[in-house]
Amino acid sequence: MRKISLALLVTVLLAGLFSCNNGNNPKSGACGAGLDSLLAIGKFTPELLWKLGRVGEFSLSPDSRQLAFGLTKYNLKKNKGNTDIYLLPLDGGALQQLTSTAGGEYNIQWRPDGKKIGFIASRSGSSRLWEMDADGSFQKAISPEGTDYNGFIYSPAQDHILLIREVKTDKNPQEVYPDLPKSNVRIIDDMMYRHWDAWYEYTHSHLFIASYENGKIGTPLDLMPDEPYDAPVKPDGGIEQICWSPDGKKLAYTCKKLKGKAYALSTNTDIYLYDLESRKTLNLSEGMPGYDKDPVFSPDGKRIVWRSMATPGFESDKDRIMVYHFENGSIKDYSAQFDQSSSNFQWKQDGNTLYFISGIHATYQIYTLDLTTDSIRQLTGGDHNYIDIRAGNGMLVGTKMSIGMPAEIFVIDPESGKETQLSFINTHILNKIELAKVEKRWIKTTDGKDMLTWVILPPGFDPSKKYPALLYCQGGPQSAVSQFFSYRWNFQMMAANGYIVVAPNRRGLPTFGQEWNDQISGDYGGQNIQDYLSAIDAVAAEPYVDKDHLGAVGASYGGYSVFWLAGHHEGRFKAFISHCGMYNLESQYGATEEFFFVNHDLGGPYWQEPQPVSYNYSPHRYVGKWDTPILIISGGYDFRIPYTESLQAFNAAQLRGIPSKLLFFPEETHFVLKPQNSVLWQREFFGWLDRWLKQ
Repeated sequence: MRKISLALLVTVLLAGLFSCNNGNNPKSGACGAGLDSLLAIGKFTPELLWKLGRVGEFSLSPDSRQLAFGLTKYNLKKNKGNTDIYLLPLDGGALQQLTSTAGGEYNIQWRPDGKKIGFIASRSGSSRLWEMDADGSFQKAISPEGTDYNGFIYSPAQDHILLIREVKTDKNPQEVYPDLPKSNVRIIDDMMYRHWDAWYEYTHSHLFIASYENGKIGTPLDLMPDEPYDAPVKPDGGIEQICWSPDGKKLAYTCKKLKGKAYALSTNTDIYLYDLESRKTLNLSEGMPGYDKDPVFSPDGKRIVWRSMATPGFESDKDRIMVYHFENGSIKDYSAQFDQSSSNFQWKQDGNTLYFISGIHATYQIYTLDLTTDSIRQLTGGDHNYIDIRAGNGMLVGTKMSIGMPAEIFVIDPESGKETQLSFINTHILNKIELAKVEKRWIKTTDGKDMLTWVILPPGFDPSKKYPALLYCQGGPQSAVSQFFSYRWNFQMMAANGYIVVAPNRRGLPTFGQEWNDQISGDYGGQNIQDYLSAIDAVAAEPYVDKDHLGAVGASYGGYSVFWLAGHHEGRFKAFISHCGMYNLESQYGATEEFFFVNHDLGGPYWQEPQPVSYNYSPHRYVGKWDTPILIISGGYDFRIPYTESLQAFNAAQLRGIPSKLLFFPEETHFVLKPQNSVLWQREFFGWLDRWLKQ
């Protein structure tokens, strides 16, 4: 488990997890149905979700008049998706598609002169850097064939270019023993031999700088020669972790310069400054032991801002606004009195104002920071999530979503916060279906606090009828139940299948202050579980809820929550679904990869004497009280919560005679992302719920 960055969270959600089940015939083969026939149903179906276009990364032109962005569309029959680049004029002109290739494009960047758009594409076997004119014409690869690049950034002066690619940093066993070329083994003598969803393949991601002139790239220079470290930081770091100084003479980047056991025990990423002339590197965040990420230079180059966590080993600590002043080498926390996390920094051209995204009450809004007065002001409001923003000439552009709307592009007035929708990628679909109604409720917890809970009512909701209800248990464990539009755990989809969804922002979730966020560590089976029960009990008391047919579902920490509730729910629930959940905290501690997480949240290793009390919250100790049907799901490439946790839980349920089913996806990770695997996932998900919760 981890606190996933908002950008990464969106990427995961947009990967999709859908079914071809229309709710009546789970094997109807409706995946090939046309849009008109799907719209005729009048509500969300899994097939219809696959028809939605998914707005991704975007880049604002230097003159702030146009926006280039990625739009992903999926073909369920072909079991894959494809991302093309589109151009959106900000004056209200027509949307234009710039690319149309099977390989897809990403890392979209306007060249500083505005005459070209660069991107990465795999069109001939390797991931190369391409350029095209702003109208999509004259598309040309400018990096050599045979070298894979993961990303790039033009320098502001347009005389250099930053490139990202993997470099060999160690020998594999076949190179150690060249006389055994067919051997198949991993020889391991240190930790971090696998991470998140990938084994260590004897390479690291390095940054290179090369000269650049009118589409011609010079010989790249490795900024990290012989260093066994990754920049950007794996597994979820991207181009946001790197930035050029305005004069193009320096480059700031994020890196965790640790390896093996030290890496597994630490969150100490730092901000490094590379000088192109001297070729020297300076650690700007030296002595700051938590996460430091995502540097952004001020327009005059006199300051640089990044997000920083104070507590070493705590991956869900508050993200502070740290500004480094080059004139005197001082660092100032501008968010010391601001009890919220901050990210996605953008400078106003005057260099005295910062725009950023911060979460409040399970929404993500745009804020401004005046560095001359140290004052922070909320700019936008409403039940929605802003995902990313860019500052332009007198305006802001951002992508926004809500539980009822996939991501779309908006322009925001930087003074008034007035929002104007620019893209309407999915309006033709959303306007023709009935959406679920989302209610916001504040529910009292057992310790007298107010807890925000989203209650999603089925389309065509009739209060005179009774509906089965689902308690949604969030993962993270610190990841807000916000206004995300998920293509996997989709609240609209759950409601469209006839369920009332109860989604509480229980203890341990951000956007409600640091005390609320931090409370869960070491208390997994404690107050946050009581919060879950408070939420479901309050909603189940409504006359339109069938309190005899309640279910609980969740993934990651939410999967753990389901396992824990299975032994402590006191007859409330009639069905459970746990996806990639922790079952045995001792084996979880021993088999995960980022040990800083379990050290912080569990209080240390299970062999420690005395054993940390948090291990008393291990669900496997209470399996003797299990009495409710349970569906358990896991992926073979989930290295954060290894699939053996799910196997243990399933085996225990089977041995105890409890109705149970296991879905094991050998090629999937912590998330089921392959389209046809996702179809099967969704069919089994609702098939299980319908079997036990619908009369």
